[in-house]
Formats: sequence, C-alpha cells, structure tokens
Amino acid sequence: MKRREFITLLGGGAAATASVSWPHTASAQQAAKLRTIGFMGATAPAAVSTWVAAFVQGLRELGWIEGRTIAIEYRWAEGRFERLAGFAADFVRQGVDIIVAEGTVTALAAKQATAAIPIVIPVAGDPVGNKLVASLARPGGNVTGLSIQQTDLAGKRLEMLREILPSLRTVAILANGGSANAVLDMREAQAAARTLGLDVVSLEIWRAEDIAPAFEALKGRADALYIVLDPLINTNRLRINTLALGARLPTMHGIRESVEAAGLMSYGPNFPDLFRRAAGIVDKILHGTKPGDIPVEQPTKFEFVLNLTTAKAIGLTIPESSLLRADEVIE
Repeated sequence: MKRREFITLLGGGAAATASVSWPHTASAQQAAKLRTIGFMGATAPAAVSTWVAAFVQGLRELGWIEGRTIAIEYRWAEGRFERLAGFAADFVRQGVDIIVAEGTVTALAAKQATAAIPIVIPVAGDPVGNKLVASLARPGGNVTGLSIQQTDLAGKRLEMLREILPSLRTVAILANGGSANAVLDMREAQAAARTLGLDVVSLEIWRAEDIAPAFEALKGRADALYIVLDPLINTNRLRINTLALGARLPTMHGIRESVEAAGLMSYGPNFPDLFRRAAGIVDKILHGTKPGDIPVEQPTKFEFVLNLTTAKAIGLTIPESSLLRADEVIE
C-alpha cells in the first residue's frame, strides 16, 4: 500500500509526476545518421512524463538509444488540439520514419496528414470506431498500436462507482465536446448509466476555461462525477479534482494518475505499460514490418485504484469489499 501526502498532491500538480527530459531536435549532422521518431502529444509533457519515460525505456531495452541510435522529436499541444495538424505537417515535411501519436485525437491529425509514414498509437480509445484502423486484427493502412478499450469500460466503471456509493441516483458525465473519441465514450457512459437506472447530467467542455463554469452549472444536480479520459481533461486533472473536492463529489477516472492528483477512484489499463509495449511495435516497423500487418494490441491488466484521503475529505466511507478489491489504495 502506497502512502502519499495529500497536500503535495493538491499543491504539486503535474510536478508530482516523475520528470523526463524533453530533448530538442538533434543536430542536422546527427539526425542524418539516425532513424527519427516524431512524437506528437496532445497534453502537456508533465502530464504524461511517466508514460513517455516508459516508452523511451522500452526502446532502450530493444537497442534504440535516444540520441545515439535513434532521434526523437517531441511536439506538445498542451490541450490545444488546433496545433496538432501543424505538428503532423511538420513531421511529414521532415520525413520522419515513424510518428508516435499519444492518443486518438493526435492519431487522427497524423493520419489526415499522411498515408505513407507509419503511425503508432500507444493508447487509442476506440481505433475502429474512430476509423483509424479497419479492424483490430487487420488494421490495414499506416496505423497500428494499442487500444485501451475506452468505451468498453464505461459500464464497469459506473458499477464500481455505485458499489462505493449505494445511494447514487444521478451521475454527471464530464467530457471534452471537441474530441470525437471523448464524445463516443460519453455516449457509451450515458447509455450504461441509464441501463443501471441512473439519471444523467452531461457536461461538455472545449477548453480549460470551460471547466469552472461547468462545475458552477453542476451545483446540486448530481451525486457523483464520471470523468471521460481525454488530453484536455488529463492536462487539467488537478483543477478538475480540486473543484470536485470543493463540491464534495466522488469522481471516477480512467487513469491512476488522476487518482494520484486527488481524484477518488480509477479503473483502467496501466498506461506506462502500454507505452512500453508501443516501443515494441515501433521496433517491428523499424525492422521492416508494415504497420497495417501488425494487429492492434489490447491491455492485459486493468487496475482499480482508490484514494482514501480524498474519500475522507468528501465524507465518504469506502466499503471493505472495495478496499479489498483495489489494486492500490492511496492514503
């Protein structure tokens, strides 16, 4: 059982995430000798530093040493999706060997820019539903990677939320209305909630400035908050959780990092593991395998994480059955 200081979580924000250096472009002479990965991130680098560290470590284990046997160029949208098309176009002009797209919205921008350069997605929400691949088994085209089965987990997450909060009657669903993948997940969560007999309040945001007004509009209208995983949401996870604490709202997230940042609970795959596995796909492509011939992989483990300090802060007692089932309990 891990213990963390709650005040640090609230005050430290993304800085609590393990640090990773973000190298600048290699010199022209060096880049000419090295295969090059163009890494497109929709979030801020601090929000995903442990994930990228796992990817770089995965490459290292396969013999690809950053700055020595391979070059990696990073571009960060920091939640401003309008930047992504320019990043993709820039990588196409440079002629990078592979584009690694952090998630679905990033991959969509990359795919629109090129049908020739291989694209690897470490964490794709619904690659088939978003038309990134033809199927998981036979992707076709120039895109492959790993699916996090995002829409498939909505019902399970809501069931776990209701187990912790038996009095749950109305759930609010917060999502980025500007993300096609987030909208798919929101609709799945809406349908799952209604199947469970829950009323739904849907909140859509398009930019960070929309978060506080969304919480103002939510006052007194819901018993809990289901937060749809998305780069904009992830970049602002501490702000969202702080507002949820102020409203005494239990929160359900898709990643453990949000629980480390004062969220109540999460259920989903281990993202650092998926990024590490993405390095293996990159390795296959660099050795000549076509991306369309590499099946989209899926998570092998899902984690249930609880934050007891957050539960105490909002006056919630976690049932013993949930504590025993949790993979990790943060105090």
